[in-house]
Amino acid sequence: MALRGVWQLRKLVVSYSDWGGSSRSIRAFMESHLPWFKEANPHLELETELIRGQHPHLKAFYKNNNDRVVSVRNMTPEEVLLHATRLRNALGRKVVKLKTRHVTKHPSVQGTWTTAVKF
Repeated sequence: MALRGVWQLRKLVVSYSDWGGSSRSIRAFMESHLPWFKEANPHLELETELIRGQHPHLKAFYKNNNDRVVSVRNMTPEEVLLHATRLRNALGRKVVKLKTRHVTKHPSVQGTWTTAVKF
């Protein structure tokens, strides 16, 4: 996703095994969808990495120095393309767990409003 017109994904690394069965679909993805994905995203640095004996995964490196790793073990080439597109569209921010459902900078002095208020 672009933040203020600048794409946040800097680099995408496709790691796979040339021997393992779980990498069968990512090898098909690299033959069929990867050239198109590379042409559609000229701003993106794409690398392929051969790692034998490990399951395939996608590593995304963002401009805010965060990274994400997504396992694409035993997925179809279309699902791998979907995950690569989702990584490209993400901002790269860390996921923050909210402590409450209602988050505000200035909490109400009177308390939060609920439907159970009786007058």
